[in-house]
Parts: sequence; structure tokens; C-alpha cells
Amino acid sequence: MKKLSAALAFASLAAGSALAAPVTYNVDSSHTFPRFSYSHFGYSTQLSSFSKTSGKVVFDAEAKTGSVDIEIDMTSVNTGSVDFNGHIQGEDFLHTAKFPKATFKSTKVVFEGDKPKAIEGNLTIKGVTKPVTLTVTSFQAMPHPMMKKPALGANAFTTIKRTEFNAGKYAPYVGDEVRIDIAIEAVAP
Repeated sequence: MKKLSAALAFASLAAGSALAAPVTYNVDSSHTFPRFSYSHFGYSTQLSSFSKTSGKVVFDAEAKTGSVDIEIDMTSVNTGSVDFNGHIQGEDFLHTAKFPKATFKSTKVVFEGDKPKAIEGNLTIKGVTKPVTLTVTSFQAMPHPMMKKPALGANAFTTIKRTEFNAGKYAPYVGDEVRIDIAIEAVAP
């Protein structure tokens, strides 16, 4: 009986430890879309997105820690016009022939209660790396109802100056401030 009690205690302890361990999630590229918006000569706010994103998110709910490592395929930009997609991929803007990827690597996740409220990190565009803070506007971590695996999702945004990333053609007439929004979903393997 003592062996059974010890085994149950150990199993209970092991299960508790497993729940407290960080979980690594793979970005679900079919439900993750970085978007950017900027003023176009003051006439309108232009909205564009990227359709290919990959990466990993690590989240430990109990320890209130996490990390984010994202890669965006800049050649997957969608402005709504095939011709303008090519224009924005040119040397004066994204220069995707030389810099086909942009990355975000977190340095700190700031929690408010049980949920992240900000993610500090380094954004690299066109080979230029700058610190940015993503403000998290929504966050959900729960078992995926269809896949029956741990999953999480969030919406977050930051604002950058494109001139600081060597993408400042026509600034300030075409807005220098660019808002980047990301809707992300990720699932444990």
C-alpha cells in the first residue's frame, strides 16, 4: 500500500510539474496575418498584409513567462494590387530581392494578471534591427476545440517609423509612421 501511495504521489507531482512547464507553440500560418497601415498623402489610410508567417511562441502560464520568435516572408506582401505588390517590394521600400524576411524576436513579455499585455523585442526589417514594444489587445490560451491540442492566439500592435528602417521613400508625404498589427494563432505540436 505504501508503494501505491508513493507512486500516486509521484504521479500527481509529475503531472503538476508538467502543467507548469513552458509550452512551445508553432505559428499557424493559415490564421496568422501581420498587417501594416500608413497615411497615403493624407488621402486615406492604406492597409496591406503578409500571407506567409512562421515561428514559435513559448508560454508558461504558471510562471508568467514567454517568448516570441516570428519570421515574415516579405515577398508575400498583399497590397490589393499585383502591380503595387511589386512596387512595395522594390529597393526604396521593402527591397525583398535583398531582404526577403523580416523578424521579431522578443526580449521580454510583460504580464498583467494572467495574460501578456506587452511584448518587448527586436524587429528587423531590411537588415536594420530596432527595439519595439507590441501592445497586446487580446490573448487567449486554451485547448483548440477541433485539434484537441493546446493553442493560443493574440492580437498586438506597434508603430514604427519606416525611415528608421531605410524604407522612407516619399516621406513625409507618404506617412513615415507605420502601424503594424499582428493577429496570431499558434498550436502545440
